[in-house]
Amino acid sequence: MQKSLLSDLEVAEMMADAARAAILPYFRQSNLETQNKHQSGFDPVTAADRAAESAMRDVLSLHRPEDGIWGEEFGESTGDSGRTWVLDPIDGTRGFISGTPTWGVLIALTEGEGPVLGLIDQPYIGERFVGVGGVAHATGPAGEIPLRTRSNPSLDQAILFTTFPEVGTKEEAAAFRAVSDRVKLTRYGMDCYAYALLAAGQVDLVIEAGLNAYDIQAPIAVIEAAGGLVTDWQGGPAHHGGRVLAAANADIHAAAVEILSRF
Repeated sequence: MQKSLLSDLEVAEMMADAARAAILPYFRQSNLETQNKHQSGFDPVTAADRAAESAMRDVLSLHRPEDGIWGEEFGESTGDSGRTWVLDPIDGTRGFISGTPTWGVLIALTEGEGPVLGLIDQPYIGERFVGVGGVAHATGPAGEIPLRTRSNPSLDQAILFTTFPEVGTKEEAAAFRAVSDRVKLTRYGMDCYAYALLAAGQVDLVIEAGLNAYDIQAPIAVIEAAGGLVTDWQGGPAHHGGRVLAAANADIHAAAVEILSRF
């Protein structure tokens, strides 16, 4: 099959549009059914998750049939190109079923080690954050704006986000608290939207644990294109997930790593 003439970014935008159309009819509907993917704990999935990933896979089958796909709901399929699209159809399903607009569609393209393109889309608000080729921008109610992370170097003036107050294991929670005790403000429950806000220059740090590759690859590409850093808690690569630290700049990243690396 001949490769589509569309650019990778155009394909990603088409996938995000398809996911929006698939998801929004389900959002804030009282009859939405939820299934739990885990026997212990609560890891919900809905028809909206599956519909969105199916819609994105349909776009790829038409425009990038030679590429691999790794999606949260339908797993991995190999391609012939050495490239893989990493998809999380709804990052923050707990927020989705609660009616909060902090969830999002995550799309990344990885080549070799790490993502080269990332897109975070919030369908209900109509905001989209994109990073590719060292350039990041957002589109939404305010139009199109460039993205740039904050230059604040001081940990005691930082704003810190994470999704869950308990973060992960007891040790990981203690590590998070050690940073949280040093910052100006800590907020919870933002899902992938926290990473978008970091890229937009609104916050300084996001610290999480227990992530999968599809949770973090799109945010990595967006944040790095906006001037920030995303690593593990030791300062190493984070594109496989696990313990993740996203920082607005090198100074505040170093201050957080110095604390987190003790744990």
